[in-house]
Amino acid sequence: MGAQRFGEFVEVRRHGHVAELALDRPRAMNAVSSDMALAIREACHALSADQGVRVVVVSSTHERAFCVGADLKERNSLSDAELVRQRPVARGAYTGVLDLPVPTIAAVHGFALGGGFELALACDVIVADPTAVVGLPEVSVGVIPGGGGTQLLPRRVGAARAAELIFSARRVEAAEAKELGLVDIVAGVGEDRDEALALAARIAANSPVGLRAAKRALRLGHGLDLAAGLEVEDAAWRSVAFSGDRAEGVAAFNEKRKPEWPGE
Repeated sequence: MGAQRFGEFVEVRRHGHVAELALDRPRAMNAVSSDMALAIREACHALSADQGVRVVVVSSTHERAFCVGADLKERNSLSDAELVRQRPVARGAYTGVLDLPVPTIAAVHGFALGGGFELALACDVIVADPTAVVGLPEVSVGVIPGGGGTQLLPRRVGAARAAELIFSARRVEAAEAKELGLVDIVAGVGEDRDEALALAARIAANSPVGLRAAKRALRLGHGLDLAAGLEVEDAAWRSVAFSGDRAEGVAAFNEKRKPEWPGE
């Protein structure tokens, strides 16, 4: 397992074809400062360009938190002009995760609030443990979810449920979060990371060309009418139909062996 630091607060660990993006600012419970946002964006750009990465797991090194959201102490020190300049820096972290071209899994325990929950929402699947507490409390401090929350949450749980959660600013514990669809899998206590990595390994056994095309079709087709969505799917199918991965996958199936994906 190799590891690479991005700035002071992000570490990327490799587990074969699975990359783990670990949030590592324990003294601040992973509150996202400008420096940390830049590091997340930089790590995501590197992962997006790495053809050997088939799945990304976003995790936390803190025992009691995934991420408590934006660094409000830093925000409080910014002038209006500085806040305007900081905005694209902050957005870069969330769009970095959202734009990862491979399947992405969040491993959540403890607090995942505000921007912390938005980082998880930017992933395709959220694995939590029973200690997880999630929510978008931004209106309680005079702002709104600005890391994608107002757009990603209703796509997960529907407009009315998202409105209730965002307007009330309430925190939701793991069991209810699973029931409402805020998280997808609840693992045992302290097992969110292991569960996420195990799921990632199962996904990574599949065709890297197929995985990227399937994610592209899922993302681009969401919100379109059915006819338009099927055209998106057809374009994604055509992009893989004549690939080396398809040829290998069909051959391996017929020869009753595990495929050795060329990744092209």
